[in-house]
Amino acid sequence: MAPVLARQFTEVMTTNAVNMTVLVTGATGRVGRRVVESAEAAGLTVRAASRSGAVRFDWADRSTWADALRGADAAHIAYLPDVGAPGAAETVGAFARQAVELGVRRLTLLSARGEHQAHATEQAVRDAGAEWTVVRASWFAQNLSEGPFLEGMLDGELVFPGGEVLEPFIDARDIADVVVAALTGGDRLTGRTLDLTGPRLLTFRQAVAEVSKAAGRDIAYLPVTAREYGAALAEFGIPAEEVEFLIELFETNLDGRNAKLSDGVREVLGREPRDFADFARECAEEGVFNPATA
Repeated sequence: MAPVLARQFTEVMTTNAVNMTVLVTGATGRVGRRVVESAEAAGLTVRAASRSGAVRFDWADRSTWADALRGADAAHIAYLPDVGAPGAAETVGAFARQAVELGVRRLTLLSARGEHQAHATEQAVRDAGAEWTVVRASWFAQNLSEGPFLEGMLDGELVFPGGEVLEPFIDARDIADVVVAALTGGDRLTGRTLDLTGPRLLTFRQAVAEVSKAAGRDIAYLPVTAREYGAALAEFGIPAEEVEFLIELFETNLDGRNAKLSDGVREVLGREPRDFADFARECAEEGVFNPATA
């Protein structure tokens, strides 16, 4: 996008953001937290919803939905545990329809690139009757710095069924900025499924090596099979149905289907996506991967 067009698009976003109230589900998650920050920076009135926040929202408790939605102009949907999990399409579809009934005009859905299990959930949002944008993102860089994988990184070894497959790691901040652009950008991004990746391909081994170099400490990568990984999850008490879903997800989504780049971030935001090396350096500077300060 040329500088003039990028400036014009920014002006449109700012104009459309005036008096817009957006509900952000999963507001404490890796992407949701950054959607809140990006939306507030764009001038939106944000309802940051979570199970324990000021705006209470729980996917498993439908009685929390209406109060969170009422009076909102738009909603960002981040479904837990996964957009392709069993029951996700039915639950998200019911939420999207209720949102429309309560006057919500625009919906964005965080989906997963290459995850065919998520297609039914995406369609449920499309069918709800609101303006919609589906945001399909590749593997988050922040999966290594937040959440369950961070413990392994701090212990010096990431055990994961990623093999040596190439993945276009994307910074969650770029996903958030695209979501806000979809919420505020008018018709340009309405009715579209956006494909988002980072700027280059890395194996999980290479990604861990970049983090290790930036952090100045040895962190290894140990690839295992999806079945082996699932067995370990079961030992930690993860329910059998969820374990089987995750095994299927890892066997399909990490089979190389995502080993290609897209220009989605540049098309929407008018700039290149953040590089994984910048993510690793910033996290190292903050002490994220240092066991003494984490």
